Parts: sequence; C-alpha cells; structure tokens
Amino acid sequence: MVIFQHDTNIRVCYGDTDAMGVVYYGTYPRYYEISRTEMLRYYGISYKEVEEEGMILPVRSIQINYLKPAYYDEVLTVRSMMEELPAVRFIIKTEIYNSQGELINHGEVVLVSTSPVTGRAMRTPAWILDKLKAIIASDNQQGV
Repeated sequence: MVIFQHDTNIRVCYGDTDAMGVVYYGTYPRYYEISRTEMLRYYGISYKEVEEEGMILPVRSIQINYLKPAYYDEVLTVRSMMEELPAVRFIIKTEIYNSQGELINHGEVVLVSTSPVTGRAMRTPAWILDKLKAIIASDNQQGV
C-alpha cells in the first residue's frame, strides 16, 4: 500500500536526448532523483535540511525497467511512491508516464540513511519519522 506519493512533471530538454530525439537511457536516474526530491519536499523534508541535521542519503541500489521511449520536448509525469516508513532504507518506487498517460518506465531506488562523519548506515532520525507519521495520521483522519 502506498503511503506517500507525488507526481512531478518534467519537460524533456534537448540535452537529455540522443541524436534521434529519444531520451538517453542514462537520463532516467536523474528524473528519478528530481521526482523523489520533490516528493520529500512536498511532504516537508528537504535534502538540504536532512544534510544540515547530520544525515546523508546515498543511493544503495537502483533498478530501472524501460518500456517505451520518451522524446524531446515531451512532458513526462514522474511519480514517486513510498510504501513504508524508512527505518534505515528509503525505498522509493518510481513510474514515468508519457504525455499520452502511458507507463513508459518504472523502477525502484533504495537510499540508505547514512552518517556523513562515519559513512555508516544509521537509523532514520526521529524528526523525519515524526513528520511522516503526522502526515499519515492527518491523511487517515481526512479519509484519504
């Protein structure tokens, strides 16, 4: 069950494409990053704030499935979703839809709560979990 979800629209710029106007496969991880950053910001958590509070979120793994191409100047909808609160790992699923609403790409990124001092994994700080739990509680009260 999805507990957090956010859509981000991205217009494909020329630099994201190959000579045929097709989005280069290596561009998709950046689209995933833009979308998950915007999702966290939407829910009141910025990467800048996370780093200022003593945690970094490096990518541990990324899995991407390419279904259909995207093209220059097309507006894509990139949907990021979380299905569980992060104990140590932030597991973020992503779906990308073309301007016709067709699913063209999907995957998953695993981020790990990490100490910038030691480089070791750490539990997700309580202040982040408290923010996320408050959003879930508010959504449940509103019947969302």
